[in-house]
Parts: sequence; C-alpha cells; structure tokens
Amino acid sequence: MNHDSLDARDRKIIAVLVDNARASIREISKATGIRPSTVHQRIKRLVEIGVIEKFTVRLNDELIGEGFTGFMLIAGSTERYLGDEIMKNERVKGIYGITGEYDLLIKMKFRDMKAFNDFLLDFREKYSKHILKTLTMVQTVNLKDQ
Repeated sequence: MNHDSLDARDRKIIAVLVDNARASIREISKATGIRPSTVHQRIKRLVEIGVIEKFTVRLNDELIGEGFTGFMLIAGSTERYLGDEIMKNERVKGIYGITGEYDLLIKMKFRDMKAFNDFLLDFREKYSKHILKTLTMVQTVNLKDQ
C-alpha cells in the first residue's frame, strides 16, 4: 500500500485522528460527513494495512518534567557506534539517520539544563571512542510539533 492508494475519505479520517486520536467513530463521522459504519471499516482497514501504526497522545512537556528539549548531531566512525542502550534511554525521543556532514540526529527531552548536561557528559564517556564530533543545540521555542 502506498500513499496513492488512499482516497479522499481515508485522508479525511486520518486528518481527524491526527488532530485527536481519541475521537469516537461518531465524532469522526460528523467531522468528515462519512457514515459511522464506513468510518469504522476504513479505520480497521487502515490499521490492518499499516497506514495507522498506533494511536497515541501528545503530552504537555512542562507538566511531565520534560520541558527542556535538546538535539545532538553526531558524526561517527563507519562502525555501529551507538548500542541498544541509547535506544532504550527514556530521555532519547528520536534517533534519525541523516545526510550531510553528520550521520545522526538525536532528539532528547529533559527536566532542565543540568539533566541535559549530565546526559551529555555520560554520553561522551560511553561513546567517544567511535564519535568524530558532535554538535548540540537546545530548543528555544516550539513553532510546530506533530
């Protein structure tokens, strides 16, 4: 299945769910003008074919103690230099392979600057053997996050 096989009704349903994953079938039906039974069948199909991978929530970072967001660009050796431990770290919210001067982009969330700094010190101690350089950045404002 590719994006070309999604029709306008699928896209309307998806748009409602992206905005509110808890929307009921009835609410989605009202918002899209599609019959509830059709909405139900289409959501079921979208899950079965993998278009919808999971239903989730968006949290208020400040209220859950993750109001400080940091990013790290990493250039490393040709070996696999980050182990599974980093993937399981609760502070690491995303790891992306990228093109250009750096190989990876890591998105992290913390309580504050001290927690971010502690993470960086620990990271450098664990992974510096195979890392050529890093560049860290902090978020100053969130303009859009989906």
